[in-house]
Amino acid sequence: MKLIKTSIKRPVGVIMFVVVAIVLGFISLAGLKVDLFPKMDLPIAVVATSYTGASPQEIEELITKPIESSVGTIEGLDTLQSTSQQGASLVIMMFDFGRDIDDALIDVREKIDQIGGMLPEAANDPMVMRLDPNAMPVVYASLTGAELSELQDIAENEVQPAIERAGGVASASIVGGIEREIQVNLDSAMLTNYGVTGSQIISALQAENKSISAGTVERGGKDVQLRVVGEYTSVDDIRNTNIPLPDGTTIKVSDVAEVVDTFKEQSSISTVNGEETLMFSIMKQSDANTVEVAEDVQKVMADLNEKFEERGLKLTTIMDTSTYISDSMDSVVQNMIIGGGLAAIILLFFLRSLKATLVIGITMPIAVISTFTLMYFTGETLNTISMGGLALGIGMMVDSSIVILENIFKKRQEGLPVLDAAAEGASELVSAVIASTLTTAVVFLPVVFVEGIASQIFRPLSLAVVFSLTASLVCAITLIPMLSSKMLGNVKIAMDNEEPKDLFNKMLNKFKNFYGKVLKKALHRRKTVISIVIAAFIGSFALLPVVGMEMMPVSDSGQVTITATLQNGSQLEETKAVVDEINERLANYEDIMDVNAVSIGGSTDGVSAGSANTASYMIQLVKSSEREITTKEFVAEVSELVSDIPGAEITVIDSNQGMSTGSPIQIQIKGDNLDVLKDLSQQVVWIMEDIEGTLNVESSFSDGNPEIQVIVNRELAAEYGLSYQQIMSEISLAFYGQVATQYKEDGTEYDVNVSFSDESTTTVRDLETMMIRNAEGINIPLTAVAELVQVQGPSQINRQDQIRGVNVTSDIIGKDLGTVTQEINAQLAQISLPDGYEISTGGQSEQMMESFGQLGLALVLGIFLVYMVMAVQFESFVTPFVIMFSMPTMLIGVILGLFIMNVSLSLPGFIGLIMLAGIVVNNGILLVEYINILREKGMERMEAIVEAGKSRLRPILMTTATTVLAMIPLALAIGEGAESQQPMAVVVVFGLTVSTMFTLVFVPVMYVTIENINNKFKGLFKRNKKDNQDNSDRPTKLGKPNRKWPFKRNKEKVEPTPEVETP
Repeated sequence: MKLIKTSIKRPVGVIMFVVVAIVLGFISLAGLKVDLFPKMDLPIAVVATSYTGASPQEIEELITKPIESSVGTIEGLDTLQSTSQQGASLVIMMFDFGRDIDDALIDVREKIDQIGGMLPEAANDPMVMRLDPNAMPVVYASLTGAELSELQDIAENEVQPAIERAGGVASASIVGGIEREIQVNLDSAMLTNYGVTGSQIISALQAENKSISAGTVERGGKDVQLRVVGEYTSVDDIRNTNIPLPDGTTIKVSDVAEVVDTFKEQSSISTVNGEETLMFSIMKQSDANTVEVAEDVQKVMADLNEKFEERGLKLTTIMDTSTYISDSMDSVVQNMIIGGGLAAIILLFFLRSLKATLVIGITMPIAVISTFTLMYFTGETLNTISMGGLALGIGMMVDSSIVILENIFKKRQEGLPVLDAAAEGASELVSAVIASTLTTAVVFLPVVFVEGIASQIFRPLSLAVVFSLTASLVCAITLIPMLSSKMLGNVKIAMDNEEPKDLFNKMLNKFKNFYGKVLKKALHRRKTVISIVIAAFIGSFALLPVVGMEMMPVSDSGQVTITATLQNGSQLEETKAVVDEINERLANYEDIMDVNAVSIGGSTDGVSAGSANTASYMIQLVKSSEREITTKEFVAEVSELVSDIPGAEITVIDSNQGMSTGSPIQIQIKGDNLDVLKDLSQQVVWIMEDIEGTLNVESSFSDGNPEIQVIVNRELAAEYGLSYQQIMSEISLAFYGQVATQYKEDGTEYDVNVSFSDESTTTVRDLETMMIRNAEGINIPLTAVAELVQVQGPSQINRQDQIRGVNVTSDIIGKDLGTVTQEINAQLAQISLPDGYEISTGGQSEQMMESFGQLGLALVLGIFLVYMVMAVQFESFVTPFVIMFSMPTMLIGVILGLFIMNVSLSLPGFIGLIMLAGIVVNNGILLVEYINILREKGMERMEAIVEAGKSRLRPILMTTATTVLAMIPLALAIGEGAESQQPMAVVVVFGLTVSTMFTLVFVPVMYVTIENINNKFKGLFKRNKKDNQDNSDRPTKLGKPNRKWPFKRNKEKVEPTPEVETP
């Protein structure tokens, strides 16, 4: 092969090529973005519309349904979900994977524009957005050192702007705190005495607090802008605002109201480790580097702390998600180093030469560093999944080099000069090496091109493995022959035909002789061997129910979320009392809780809105190495601990769900009638609560706040000189207040809120006796023009594909997702459903089955591609079929390994299975090709099989051992975040180990069996029975390696070169 010969003749060129690859690799590594998981591009669009004051039923009829009808016809729409709640509509559209989300958003906006005139005038314009799971909080911080009122001002004017200017920061949301407000508290008695209304006060405040442009005036031959300045400059200006009376006189605002410079009623409380504080939730941009964003934020916070030191203020980091990412990445790198070291050690045992081991071992770092360049140019990020691919492939990176080097030394033993041995030894097996690398690489092609969540998660891993194996192959056919010819001329390694001197190789030699005897017996008892394999294969499936299934393994990150929800309408103080009770019960875990941040009435994620009846905990446990219980165990214990707190529904969940989305279990109930849906959902809740393994079972159906509806009779109102708008405005002013204008001070605007004093209007009786003044100054009772009706509807209405529905969700604990889902479905099948109603499974369980289906298809396509590669390699349709008998045996090891390690089959495990399909055939390729080579030289079939088995045993064991040992650290889940790679490693380690054991015997047995069947089939078409009998004694071999693929064999003989002793 010319490339090999050129590499041997041009060593400086090869070295320079390697140096360039390493330099480019390090440059690319510096430019790669770092994140915990790969970037997710989910084709999901959201339409959000607000309509203040509207009930869920009104929102559904007036906003949600028109939007659904409009967008429901967009091409490529997969599912359509919506939620209608008090004052807001949310419509979520998930499109088919492969649909360009930017084009989809354009289509959605066009549809929304078409129905703009059909929506209520009082509703805000619908906002069309894309759902971006990559935009997430990266840092949580707190500000302390002053009163909350002062902290709020500092946060808004100094901290928030500084942090949002940091690179990659999308927003810095403030959680907790209080806002300044100028309150104008009306005295209803004084208003009646002077004959004015609250609306007149608001109109006066709005009219007096204005600065307007009044044109231009000429001065010195130039036009000068004329501006009338009338904005309030002090709170006294508000108090002294004149109110005109019907008799032509005026009064001041202070005559009928108390003007107070104070704060808005506190809507949320934030505490960190029990102390009230003000929190920041800092979000990164979707395409930003998480680690770099966190570092930039920390620098900004350090600069601010220097300025705040004299003022006694302090910014403190509560939680930094980049820390866990860095720890996880460090763990992966550590496992790569340990795995690479183990692979090098086993090579040293086999080769008994430090130089030879270094020659092979050098290909590992070169392949890894070169991979970074290819990752950079394909736009991939550096994350635990892509790095996990490199860690998984670290042992396989030396496989090609082992085969090439071992054959080079075999040629040296045959007496060839060092240069000839390097050229011929590498060229002889280059086709087998390329074929084995291709079989490992091609299985990942379907993973890259299939659609869905599984593809988005594991595409980076697939590319990382393919890139690293490609780089290692190039090293094997260029660098290894060159280094062998220059460095290993006088080096001796342990070979098969030498008498071993060390204990390891003595044991290996005994095992080789034992294997030869076993193989001979197996070839004569083929039916027995086949029966044993079939029995083991079928028997292994009995363990599958015990193994179980899950979407993604959950890492022991120590991140826990607790949510407490009280009855609708509960006050902030009531919620705080529940939080205090939870904190008391959490006191026993203070030694393992690093952070305990609580937002009462607010939200800690910086995105969702809170309410007075909810509290959200964000707990960070200490590192897993510093505590005795896992995150799962903590969740289970705390769930039990707080379950009996009265008056609140409390859920405790592991915040880190990996790359899974939605609840683990989600049961969807569809139908039209809300009452029927409510009853069915309650039945489902009872069923799920009785099933072992469920936790936090909840229904999305809940009764809303009790509501008093004011139904205005417009005709009667008109007769009394009142309008609907006037009535609505007066009621809102009396019971809620109204922002009349803004008061500006030092560049900051504060609301001027007009309302009646708390004592004036707080009860239903106040509403029933309310009077509304018409234009003639006559007080009209509200009950004369409106009817008061008390109702209570649902707090929200969910719809799925334009049909009403209720979701019942549950977390899982102590059992795998597949088993729990199966048990739930068995119970749900017994429910008698009314006509027009249906129950289906969603959430992670649905995603899991869809993803398994996608990866199952990828596995089938991958196996077919492997067959095609081998068919080209052997120029035979039958020989690849023989080698592929190693694939069923791998399943025995996979199931057994998952069972022994107590690991469920998950998406990473399935990826490991796909990887394994490309690896296990490599041993068969080496074995069968060498059998064919020996038979080409005239050796009898049985003798060739036994000799090939014994001869190829050493490289097979070497490549298997390096691959398996390199994955041991990952299989043991050593370090932070290693749980996501563990299933892949377990599958490959056990599957490859067991498959190798079977391949050494089962593939030769099938070689003979299939060849005999093939010859008998051919014999049916032969007329000469004697020829057929002769052929049965010495069968025609199944296939012959194609020596011209993929490179043409160069017939030019390498001239012998005198050996030069290398110092």
